[in-house]
Amino acid sequence: MTHDVKEIEIRLLTVDNVEAYSKIRLEALDRDSEAFSSSVEEHNKLSFDEIRRRLTANAPNNFVVGVFEGERLLGTAGFYRETGPKVQHKGHVWGVYLTAELRGKGIGRKMMRAVIDRAAELDGLEQIMISVAATQTAAIGVYKALGFVSFGTEPNALKVNGQQIDKIYMMLPLDRA
Repeated sequence: MTHDVKEIEIRLLTVDNVEAYSKIRLEALDRDSEAFSSSVEEHNKLSFDEIRRRLTANAPNNFVVGVFEGERLLGTAGFYRETGPKVQHKGHVWGVYLTAELRGKGIGRKMMRAVIDRAAELDGLEQIMISVAATQTAAIGVYKALGFVSFGTEPNALKVNGQQIDKIYMMLPLDRA
């Protein structure tokens, strides 16, 4: 299917997107299992009520953006902010996924930019963290292009179908000047 990039919209997910989110998350965990710490089996145990709670809890410090073509959800990226007084200056990006047919068109970068821009509006947030499987070289390239810097690697962080996969930890400092 050919996608017109002009028809793509990036917006926050709401309670109305629970079923679409659940479907694309399942696709992500199935098609790119080595990229995620969660599994298809874990996702299948979640009720729509639990997914709804996860999508809407503690706004604006917790949100998920989606890439839409009309009402079809084709990509997601989540964000949550730490809550404790010693760590609330940090936020984390999670669950980044874009359907294969949209990759390589700059849409993933725009989706990540939307997450960063929204998170940067949060008072007192100083840095955004992300972890990425070392096998995800295209994603690592996007994150670096957006200003994320690597600060460590966890060897053998994931074990998928008997394969050990390292996880790279990256951080984006937010300029408050």
